[in-house]
Amino acid sequence: MDELDDLYQDIILSHNKRPRNSGHLDPCSHKADGFNPLCGDKLTVFLRKPGESIEEVTCQTEGCAISRASGSIMTTMVKGKTEKEVEEIITGIKELLSGEEEPEVDLAKQGDLASLVGVRKFPARVKCATLAWHALESALHGDATTTTE
Repeated sequence: MDELDDLYQDIILSHNKRPRNSGHLDPCSHKADGFNPLCGDKLTVFLRKPGESIEEVTCQTEGCAISRASGSIMTTMVKGKTEKEVEEIITGIKELLSGEEEPEVDLAKQGDLASLVGVRKFPARVKCATLAWHALESALHGDATTTTE
């Protein structure tokens, strides 16, 4: 299991050092700010969704490695997806990170998202990992802000 933990850590560090789809998106049709007062993470999720599917998504993040990595992973997973598909992914990530049952993780199936499972061991860090996902959900629903408390 140590090799798998090392791989997961490498994935998180890679997304932290070189976040995918980072920055401001202009024009955008949806946007939401997120804030985690426990860690100080701040981020903004920008979406361009002219129809059913997300055409473009970015996440501008100031925060810890887990928050930045999670936002980066999120953008790679939801681009091109419909709102319904995104809602299913958000439900899955919440269950993965804070569900009562220990999740079965498959890197081949879940991709980089699987790397976030280690956060479960540190309950205070779960909010760092879910912040971008909560902001994405808020943006889709037309809410401008979200806070994890």
